[in-house]
Amino acid sequence: MPELPEVETVVRSLEKHLAGLTITAVDVFMPKVIRSPKPEVFAERIVGKQLQKKLGRRGKYLLLHLSDGLTLVVHLRMTGRLVYCDAEAPVEKHTHVIFHLDNGKQLRFTDQRQFGRMQLVPTSEVNELSGIKDLGPEPLDESFTRDFLKKEIRRRRTRIKPLLLDQCFIAGLGNIYADEALFRARVHPERIASDLSPREIARLHKAIVEVIAGGIKHRGTTFRDYVDGEGRAGSYQQHLKVYNRENLPCPHCGKPIARIKVAGRSSYYCPCCQKLK
Repeated sequence: MPELPEVETVVRSLEKHLAGLTITAVDVFMPKVIRSPKPEVFAERIVGKQLQKKLGRRGKYLLLHLSDGLTLVVHLRMTGRLVYCDAEAPVEKHTHVIFHLDNGKQLRFTDQRQFGRMQLVPTSEVNELSGIKDLGPEPLDESFTRDFLKKEIRRRRTRIKPLLLDQCFIAGLGNIYADEALFRARVHPERIASDLSPREIARLHKAIVEVIAGGIKHRGTTFRDYVDGEGRAGSYQQHLKVYNRENLPCPHCGKPIARIKVAGRSSYYCPCCQKLK
């Protein structure tokens, strides 16, 4: 699933193309992709709307702000893609929605797994949407301080890896970047959060900020499905230390990277550098 760096990269890559353009028509090939309103009402309301200069993002949600106080909210889920392209470009398999633009280009939503969703809502109601209203602070926000993390972690008797994946705790952090942050902080993914020392919490805070910033700098992580709004793959996979590197040597100690299941999710770590105390 695209995480914060991937979604932020999609927003930045689309913003420079879409600002000021008007949606002239929309083709909905898979109605279940449209969460609300009903697909026919969705198509009627969105046609004629102009894309605003500044797009947005909250956690893993893309926010395409439109004229008349409307926002198109998109969640890519596992394999969703939102790509700006020429109208003449071949239509890929699993293309579920095409937005026609007044410059002759198109914005296409494709999703092989069909889990992605979009909805058209009043901009004033975006922060009250289910899935958005309860999101925690974002790793690069001023509110995500070391003191905040220390306070919140100290009252959580749960394992640290599932806690980091809880979007109500931190918005936008997913499996890849959680594993990378825990490795940098030298914290085992099964440690109980409230047992972490002040020094470990400080290292974890720094690591979370660094991996998210690094992911954005390198335009996200691509293993298979993810591309940005221009159809380009990311490159952060070339900088990963532990994720998807089972049995490869740890970059710090040289011991093999291990993979375990934590709360049903694969977790990569170094048993030597990240000891379970």
